[in-house]
Amino acid sequence: MENPQDRPPEEQAHATGADIYDEDGVVRSSFLAHIGAAIADRDTLTLKEDVGALHQSEVGDLLEALMPEQRRALVELMGADFDFTALTEVDDAIRLDIVDNMPNEQIAQAMQELDSDDAVYILEDLDQEDQDEILAQLPFTERIRLRRALDYPEETAGRRMQTEFVAVPPFWTVGQTIDYMREDKNLPESFSQIFVIDPTFRLLGAVDLDRILRTQRVVKIEDVMHETRHAIPATMDQEEAAQVFEQYDLLSAAVVDENERLVGVLTIDDVVDVIQEEAEEDLMRLGGVGDEELSDRVLAASRSRVPWLLVNLVMAFLAASIIGLFEATIQQIVALAILMPIVAGMGGNAGSQTMTVTVRALATKDLDIYNAGRIIRREIGVGLLNGVIFATLIGIVAGFWFSDPDLGGIIAIAMVVNMLTAALAGILIPLLLDRFGADPAVASAVFVTTTTDVVGFFAFLGLATWWFGLL
Repeated sequence: MENPQDRPPEEQAHATGADIYDEDGVVRSSFLAHIGAAIADRDTLTLKEDVGALHQSEVGDLLEALMPEQRRALVELMGADFDFTALTEVDDAIRLDIVDNMPNEQIAQAMQELDSDDAVYILEDLDQEDQDEILAQLPFTERIRLRRALDYPEETAGRRMQTEFVAVPPFWTVGQTIDYMREDKNLPESFSQIFVIDPTFRLLGAVDLDRILRTQRVVKIEDVMHETRHAIPATMDQEEAAQVFEQYDLLSAAVVDENERLVGVLTIDDVVDVIQEEAEEDLMRLGGVGDEELSDRVLAASRSRVPWLLVNLVMAFLAASIIGLFEATIQQIVALAILMPIVAGMGGNAGSQTMTVTVRALATKDLDIYNAGRIIRREIGVGLLNGVIFATLIGIVAGFWFSDPDLGGIIAIAMVVNMLTAALAGILIPLLLDRFGADPAVASAVFVTTTTDVVGFFAFLGLATWWFGLL
């Protein structure tokens, strides 16, 4: 058997789980080649030593860097030594590709080693038939916990919660509680709060561990507990739950059902994942690409982009039809064809800026009916100021470029009009979409851009036609 100490220094670093990233934060090509060679040679000892020494997030990055067939082979060769928690760190497409190529018996065995929130994260994307088969192979208590979490709607606190927690009755003493935590082998690996419940599991309060350690053993739990003022309903949207954590600087929070009974705990590590996921989701939707992942195949990526590209095409024809109305004007003054994209382009960029700020403010609940008026007035002021600044610049440039002060004045007025329109469209369109239940992150961009294009073309060409009397 090979002795790890006999390996080259670089491979010894890999075997001890040392830094696998280069200066850009990317998995080193040398490490990928090393793991790839071990997979090709079916060298399970090397894989178990080198990959087994990595943190779950590092294993996730490694899986994403490997080729699909290498990922499957890695999981197969490592067997029971593979940390399934790493599957919560990869794209959905990669996770499904791995678990779809594994027998349900192996998945069921792995589920018993995971925290309930991680187990639910992996199970929720599987077909109902596979879910049922895997759950049927789990111990009764564990099966009931996972089933209850899976019954909650997607992207809610109930799906994100961990069902392992510490709960005690209020009449216990601090000493009894400490003894219970020392002796019970089924408690979660880490926790920061002890929850206090009545016989029906209704949540009464909580005690922080530091308070337990500072209190005499004879003191009753009810005398040191505090009310859980920020208990989170299991059906609350995960983004709203994350906002509660942010507002009150929480490390963990109780999750309760509709009857105020304790069903789980939400922890800060899961909330950080939610914040990152929601931010990425908003960014992707602003670009009209939905839930696309980098690991998606060509057909899947194309399918996610086509719908909004089609809407953009229809809207582009609308903008083009406005240009068609002034065909005679453009034929007589060719300079208009050169300058009109400037007006539309500046309006589109200004509208996108306002729209991005608005969509983010709606997502974080910083923009609501009470301050909407003030924000709208602010955006009008910004649009007017920026419009005057750039109208002056483009007016001077256009006037000298084509030796026509009138043309410079026309494009300057059109610029002010379109920048004001961009400011209004950038805030009012997302607000209206949100008011009628549509996702402003998905639908706003195409409507804002079309509005600024139509108004920009119409203002510029319409003013030119009127001023020069061409129609």
